[in-house]
Amino acid sequence: MDGTNRHDLVKAGRDLRVDLARGIALWFIFIDHVPGNVLDDFTLRNFALCDATEAFVLLAGYAAGLAYGRQMDRGGWFAAAWKVLGRVFTLYVAHIFLFVVFTAQVGYSAAALDSMAYLDEMHLDAFGEQPYRALLEALLLRFQPAFLNILPLYIVVLGMFAVALPLLRRPGWLLAGSGLIYAYARLRGVNLPSWTGGGWFFNPLAWQLLFVLGAIMGYQPPGQPARALRWNRWVGAGCVVVLALSFAAVFFIWHRRDLLGMLPLPVATVVDAVDKTALHPFRLLSILALTYLVAHTIPKAARWLSGWVAWPLLLMGQQGLHVFCAGIFLAFLGRLAIEASEGWAMQAAVNLAGLGAMVLVGAAVAWSSGKPRRGEPALPAGARMDTV
Repeated sequence: MDGTNRHDLVKAGRDLRVDLARGIALWFIFIDHVPGNVLDDFTLRNFALCDATEAFVLLAGYAAGLAYGRQMDRGGWFAAAWKVLGRVFTLYVAHIFLFVVFTAQVGYSAAALDSMAYLDEMHLDAFGEQPYRALLEALLLRFQPAFLNILPLYIVVLGMFAVALPLLRRPGWLLAGSGLIYAYARLRGVNLPSWTGGGWFFNPLAWQLLFVLGAIMGYQPPGQPARALRWNRWVGAGCVVVLALSFAAVFFIWHRRDLLGMLPLPVATVVDAVDKTALHPFRLLSILALTYLVAHTIPKAARWLSGWVAWPLLLMGQQGLHVFCAGIFLAFLGRLAIEASEGWAMQAAVNLAGLGAMVLVGAAVAWSSGKPRRGEPALPAGARMDTV
């Protein structure tokens, strides 16, 4: 790539721990979306009451608070909100493009392999029955097949964030308002409508709280030092307890559901009621506890973050939107491959090829976005700040 080395592709001047965590979340999303993948037993959702989706939304909020908060402080609310809405439009176009590609991919595979079960499992059967209506509902974000519900969530919460931007300067007010919306959505069961019924799989009115928490963490008021989560041993101990209980709940829910009846009825009822759609408080606590511990376990200036081991994940994390879209497409290909052969050779091929392809996508996007146009000077490393 015109002599570009790996260090030129990864942006400097930012917290690489955030990029690393986002890269890992994108990798886990790919793994979790490939049924039969042996690595699926080792992703976050097997050890805590949260998964890559919570990490993705929290980190997106962090990056948004950092980037658009800075834009607001420099150019005012309107300029920053305009930038946010421009990003919303980009995400919307990416979602519609991914919808078309994914629908064609699943539909062609179902026809070629004579397996209409794919359409049912991916919730695309409605598209086969009413294609024109389904396309309209997809444009309105009211029709969301499986795997295609994360970007609509992000589109809505980012649009809400554009309105709430000035409250970044008053984090207490912002958190209180966000918490009230979250509580109302959970207690009253309020959700956005979907064409197929049941509301959105990820309720934006609930998930916005996690995004707002990330934005508050990421915002740096002008003239003040960056906010830092100071270590408190009692808070740290509480986080360990939360994650231990979270692991116990996952064990009973996913691994040994037959033992759930051995718990006291009130406890078993609470554990079994942990939902993802409206972001159950236990899931929220789990990701926040994990974030607190990771932030204090990995130093910001850790040398290994600039090494070969972290580099592929950093690259993926810094080019999140493109890598996410590629990962959804690759996940279904991986499913077809594993269904054809479940042996270790195919497992290794699917996971290595999937990870390698996502890294290549990240590298290509980083190279093209960092390459100056004719007559333009090159931007210094770290001059651009992408949110996803």
